[in-house]
Amino acid sequence: MNPFHMNRTTHTILLYPFLSLNFFMAKSDSFFIRASTVIGNTTAFNQEEISLGAYVSALGKSVLRIHNIAVSMTDATGTSATLKDDESAAAQFQLTTQSQDDTVLPSNRAVIASGMVNCVNQEGGASVASVVSQDFDNLPQLWTNGYLVATESIYLGGEASAGFAEPVTCSIVMECTVETMTQASAMALSLSQQ
Repeated sequence: MNPFHMNRTTHTILLYPFLSLNFFMAKSDSFFIRASTVIGNTTAFNQEEISLGAYVSALGKSVLRIHNIAVSMTDATGTSATLKDDESAAAQFQLTTQSQDDTVLPSNRAVIASGMVNCVNQEGGASVASVVSQDFDNLPQLWTNGYLVATESIYLGGEASAGFAEPVTCSIVMECTVETMTQASAMALSLSQQ
């Protein structure tokens, strides 16, 4: 049976309850932006710029909407970073719309996302963490309507403590879409950031 029925006399489209008007609207496809930065193991802040010039245009009124972010803290090859013998360690990241000299609080208007992981090696000798916790902060980031960005660059930064036996790499994958800036999105930007 056809999911909608056209009444010939009134030309009214009747929708079945399982369909919504979104079924008939065009949607843009999302894409992914990936980035990594070596945050080390010396408690020194490190940061890399992520260029958004291909997506954000003030003249073209296009903005980037970040729908969610997945974050990993690894060694240089993508596997678990090793901790020193009987040591605890912490690593944190931040994604911001402005360059930073050090880690800032999530309440800073430039912060898009931040996260922290704490771990301890209770084994004899250097090894991967015995216990890991991200309860202090949440590494995956997910917003109901996404996070609008109108800057031509964003910055991935972070730091890791000396309890790690090797430098820590922070990698992110962001699911994004590009949209034309409307009056509503301009208001949302002015209220949240930049």
